[in-house]
Amino acid sequence: MVCEEVREAVAVGGLFARDRPVVAMLSGGRDSTCLLDVAVALRGAAAVSALHVNYGLRARADAEELHCRALCSQLGVELAVVHAERPSPADAPVGEGAGERAVGNLQAWARELRYAAAQRLAEQRDALIAAGHTASDQVETILYRLAASPGRRALLGMPAAEGRLIRPLLGLTRDQTAAYCEARGLSWCEDESNADERYARPRVRHGLLPALRAVHPAAEANVLRTAFLLREETELLDELVARELAGTRRIALARLREMPAALARLVVVRLAEDAAGTYVPQAGGRVAEILALDRRGGRAELHVGGRAGAVISGGMLEMVRLPPRDPGVPPEDPGVPPCDD
Repeated sequence: MVCEEVREAVAVGGLFARDRPVVAMLSGGRDSTCLLDVAVALRGAAAVSALHVNYGLRARADAEELHCRALCSQLGVELAVVHAERPSPADAPVGEGAGERAVGNLQAWARELRYAAAQRLAEQRDALIAAGHTASDQVETILYRLAASPGRRALLGMPAAEGRLIRPLLGLTRDQTAAYCEARGLSWCEDESNADERYARPRVRHGLLPALRAVHPAAEANVLRTAFLLREETELLDELVARELAGTRRIALARLREMPAALARLVVVRLAEDAAGTYVPQAGGRVAEILALDRRGGRAELHVGGRAGAVISGGMLEMVRLPPRDPGVPPEDPGVPPCDD
């Protein structure tokens, strides 16, 4: 019964309905194991392939690779395996706080490598990339972002689809994916880092979430419902910003000065993120400084966060992409901690 319910929930989401092959990102954990099996059930093994990255970071890395190979053989799915070369210790940061930054840098390296490999494979096959993020991961991501990043986007969570990337399991909890695997007789690998509180996600999972449940038993459901409502409202706000910019990547500072404060923040954030190609939520807090520089006259530049810089000149505001910072300097926003799968 649980298998039919999970497959039906994923099918109703419609993310597998498109007539394109699927590359499933497979760590060997419960969520990605469930994802792969559901993808095969809904699309057929011929339309599905899997990607596993062996980072070589843990003693069990090779055993996890063998597990993924056996699973794919069992399901009749082609598997691509990438063997990663761990970053040199010489590249690690030093000094106060270096241990935590090193962990964060390692996580970022692993995530970038994983998604880059998936992107290459998907482009070769004109395929979608399926990730095994669940509703449980969504709650943890929202809470982490709320603590680590200012702005409305912190509460939006991960979208179900963005470009080639789809997240078919976002409507399911981690308990449901485990129950599915048990019902199907599918084993999975447990990642010991899930209990390692050097990482942000385990601290959220084992510390913050139990505290929220103690406040209200529906805490997780309420977080997810809030994210859903805010995502709908964000579509309206994004349209207002698009109208102000009218297809350009600059805005008159006189117009920025006239805007309601909330709209001015959104416009500045949009310009910064379009220039940087990544999230720069802190840019919205620099509106007053930008306007003050304009009042002084002449040309001025201001780093507004991330890799975005504001250029104030001739009564106009533009944003430019800045070069990478010194790798020994920690980023302003460490981003989203990686999910299990």
